[in-house]
Amino acid sequence: MKNLEHISPDFRYVMALSDAERISFMEQPRWINYPAAQNIISVLKEAMDSPVHPRMKNFLIVGEPFNGKTTLVQKFYDLFGTSYIDENSNPVKPILLTESPPKANEKELYISILERFFVPYRYGDPCTKLRYQVLHLFRSCKIRMLILDEFHSLLEGTGRQQREIMNCLKFLCNELNIPIVGVGTRSAVRALHTDPQHASRFDVIPLPLWKQDKKFQSLLKGFERILPLRKPSDLFDSRPAGLLFSISGGNIGDLHHVLKECAKEAIMTGEEHISMKIIEGKRKWQRPSSGIREIIV
Repeated sequence: MKNLEHISPDFRYVMALSDAERISFMEQPRWINYPAAQNIISVLKEAMDSPVHPRMKNFLIVGEPFNGKTTLVQKFYDLFGTSYIDENSNPVKPILLTESPPKANEKELYISILERFFVPYRYGDPCTKLRYQVLHLFRSCKIRMLILDEFHSLLEGTGRQQREIMNCLKFLCNELNIPIVGVGTRSAVRALHTDPQHASRFDVIPLPLWKQDKKFQSLLKGFERILPLRKPSDLFDSRPAGLLFSISGGNIGDLHHVLKECAKEAIMTGEEHISMKIIEGKRKWQRPSSGIREIIV
């Protein structure tokens, strides 16, 4: 097919698929690179590769819900966390990425970690036994970084429980000499204030909302290169960019959602490009001041 310069060469083959297949293609996870994400990935990689020493630096990545935090750390894991077998036939797992337990509970944290190893364990075992099972697995698999998504869940509990689980993380960091990365909303920062020692161990890395500027227009250009539409939409032009910013509020997750809906309509109607009329029709997705996305019907 000709005149597909607006689509990345890696995805031009999709244009030979049916409409239903092109729509399905858009629902698959796909990475859009941008400077803030690349900077965070570089910081994490540097921490992961730093020489082992006592009191390794930890990080807390914070941002608004649905603003790409989980996608970012998953991309980091995909790039540098793939498991392999070393020259001595030993399993190596460079990164362990897991989700924080739904509340501040030490045993639940260990179980969340053990689940990622796909090993048997006994829920009824005391915390001490589970703790040392975790330590053994980290050492035997040569893990160099622990990433805990939904870090703000550690706030769900009493002050004593929060202090206990933060002390647990400090213990793991001290015993294993690896960096720990928390990922969550800005409320996660409160977990660090349970003790000045915890706050001093974590550097907070914000992942802010986008601003209505040239960087946002460049992001739209990146999105357009993965949308399987036969005609260019020129989303980076000032008018569509301004309207898309107004609808998404600068939230990359909301932006992605709206663009998929727009592209789906463009395919189903045969327009094959995202027009201003299509974007205007998505104003119902606009995020209200409460921060909750609502559909106006």
